Amino acid sequence: MTQITELEVRSTAIDGLAFITMKQVTDERGTVREFYRESAFAAAGLPSLGPWLQVNVTETHQGGLRGLHAEDMHKLVAVVAGEAFAAYVDLRPESPSHGVVVTTTLVPGSQVLVPSGVGNGFQATSDGTQYLYCFDQEWVPGMAGVACGPLDPALGIDWPLPIDVADRAQVSEKDLNAPLFADLGEADR
Repeated sequence: MTQITELEVRSTAIDGLAFITMKQVTDERGTVREFYRESAFAAAGLPSLGPWLQVNVTETHQGGLRGLHAEDMHKLVAVVAGEAFAAYVDLRPESPSHGVVVTTTLVPGSQVLVPSGVGNGFQATSDGTQYLYCFDQEWVPGMAGVACGPLDPALGIDWPLPIDVADRAQVSEKDLNAPLFADLGEADR
């Protein structure tokens, strides 16, 4: 028997950040997920995101933490295998939701539209979590954007698994040394 799940879009407390359930068709063979269809996104009131200029997949061990990165690009992110706890913080100083943090659990079939300037981070809650990123710009070292420390207590992110800050398999030196939210100057935002 075939089961169809329609595309569903939920707005969040961060302006422009959307949680999306992909259109999915499941039958006896498995599931086909529609990751991106321009016409369906337009009909749901979402911005045009194509063409994608870069697509990355990370594989992260359970407990590994990545982020919070807010490059000058739109991202469409999803988990294609495993599970992740995802966190987003609005780092755009001009945004009405500046400083707002939202979190969600990502599993296959869910995705998040991350606007330019919103910090994106996640912790793998299962081993071998594969996190897919689609970018509307190519990432280059030193590109415009900002990062914020994912362990900043002022953000109040309750990462689900303990993090040993001395363990590089759990958090990178770069992410540990990212500025705290309160230390981000207007020029950095």
